[in-house]
Amino acid sequence: MDLNVTLEAPERLRAAGLRVTVQRVAVLNALISRPHTSADSVHGALRDTFNGVALPTVHGILGDLTNAGIVRRVSLPDAASALYEVQHADDNHHHLQCVRCGRVEDVACALGAAPCLHPSHDHGMRIIEASVTYRAICSDCERKSE
Repeated sequence: MDLNVTLEAPERLRAAGLRVTVQRVAVLNALISRPHTSADSVHGALRDTFNGVALPTVHGILGDLTNAGIVRRVSLPDAASALYEVQHADDNHHHLQCVRCGRVEDVACALGAAPCLHPSHDHGMRIIEASVTYRAICSDCERKSE
C-alpha cells in the first residue's frame, strides 16, 4: 500500500473534526484506492483485513464521511446502489457511465468553474453544484458487441 495513501486518511479525518479510528481509515483508504465504489464493495475489500467490520458499520462510516464533506455520495442512473468517491477541495467534475458494464469515470467540468452549467431559470436559488452524468458505451463493451 502506498505510504502517502495511508497518511492521507488520518489527516483528512482530523481536519474534518472526526475521530481517527482504524475502521474509518480503512474505509477512506479503500475509497482513495477505488473511486466510485459502493458500500458493498468497500465492505468486501475490508473483509479480509477486518473480519469484524459489518456492512452496517461501513454504511455508518460512509455516512459520517459524507456528512463531514470528506466523501461524496454519487447516485447514477441504473447503478444498483449509491457510489462513493473522495471529495477534494474545489473539485467540480461530472461522470461518464457505461450503460452496459456500469464502469464510471470522472469527466472535468467543461467550463472549469463551479457550477459549470447555468439553468435557464434559477427560481431565485443560488446554484452551488451542477451534476451531469454522461451515459455512454465504453470501448471494452463496444468490442464485445462486435
